[in-house]
Amino acid sequence: MPVNFTESTDLKPIAGVRLNSICAGIKRTDRDDVTLFEFIEGTTFAAVFTKNAFCAAPVEIAKQHLQRANPRFWLINSGNANAGTGETGKDNAKRCCSSVSILGKCEQFQVLPFSTGVIGQPLPIEKIESILPDLLEGLNKQHWLKAARAIMTTDTLSKGVSREIILNGKTVTITGIAKGAGMIRPDMATMLAFIATDAKIETPILQECLKQAVEKSFNRITIDGDTSTNDSCILAATGKSGVFINDENRETFQTTLEEVCIYLAQSIVRDGEGATKFITIEVLKGKTEQECLEVAYTIAHSPLVKTAFFASDANWGRILAAVGRSGVENLDLNAVEIYLNNVCIVRNGGRAIEYTEEQGHQAMSPAEIVVQIYLHRGISNTQVWTCDFSYDYVRINAEYRT
Repeated sequence: MPVNFTESTDLKPIAGVRLNSICAGIKRTDRDDVTLFEFIEGTTFAAVFTKNAFCAAPVEIAKQHLQRANPRFWLINSGNANAGTGETGKDNAKRCCSSVSILGKCEQFQVLPFSTGVIGQPLPIEKIESILPDLLEGLNKQHWLKAARAIMTTDTLSKGVSREIILNGKTVTITGIAKGAGMIRPDMATMLAFIATDAKIETPILQECLKQAVEKSFNRITIDGDTSTNDSCILAATGKSGVFINDENRETFQTTLEEVCIYLAQSIVRDGEGATKFITIEVLKGKTEQECLEVAYTIAHSPLVKTAFFASDANWGRILAAVGRSGVENLDLNAVEIYLNNVCIVRNGGRAIEYTEEQGHQAMSPAEIVVQIYLHRGISNTQVWTCDFSYDYVRINAEYRT
């Protein structure tokens, strides 16, 4: 069960965006697995993609198409990643775009493809093409929840959120959906995230806004330390609210966009494969933000630390060891302090004098845990969100293709 997380059903439509989902039977026949977004002319876009060298065919094609023109459609399928499929995979991604462009009366490069699912298997292109006419016919501005459910793979609940703000006396809406539950340590974004707003924003500014929001959200989560071949996060701005984002209102818009991205990013961790605990790791008073991140991720990626959290086992030596091997140069061990839910476990290079095993167990038992590491060597701070490793994580991934 997700950790303190429920599905949001109040996803507000974005003027200028229509979408629909349908079942093509790519991997399963009991749920929708292909989604289509349609955007009005004049919509601007920003995107970030995986840095994995084995990036999937749809990622390569989407990057190429974005360089040529603003899209009119996003086509997303779940159940098959179309990754590790060579030139055939690229051809299939292009063919999907071509099929949509013919029906949607636009250029092939105005369609962006996205895929998620099993790596290394050919994309069942005929199944996708067969449902495209019905997919276009059913486009509707209200289908955000339908789409959020269709892009899921091992997710147990859909992930979506809407936020509204008043700018220049008018309402601006941001709605986003995401999927991801495993193979999560994105080096830019989550496995898949699709966000739209009715604000009017020029492309360079929109890209800056997305990059900054991603850095504070999707680049601060990890479930298992694996970066996907298909990670993509894309943001569309239709301009239909009539509100132009400028220097006067940009900060408010940016803050709201970051709220949307942080909610989606944390939702992925809360629904991590087999997760029973949501863990915030804060590294404080470091020399640089980068060294703080190195410490945080070393802890978050440690299987020994994560399994201890699952068992509520106050084996604090595992955390101490992770800090020590994080690569921080000239680390003064006597200056380091470590807390679990406000219980000091390490001080002056060893166990805190006042610490008891009972306190440690109590601190490790809640569904939400905050780990704080004070390095006391500077003024930089950061935080990372992760989850524990349970028996179910192994089962889910062992049975993923069965």
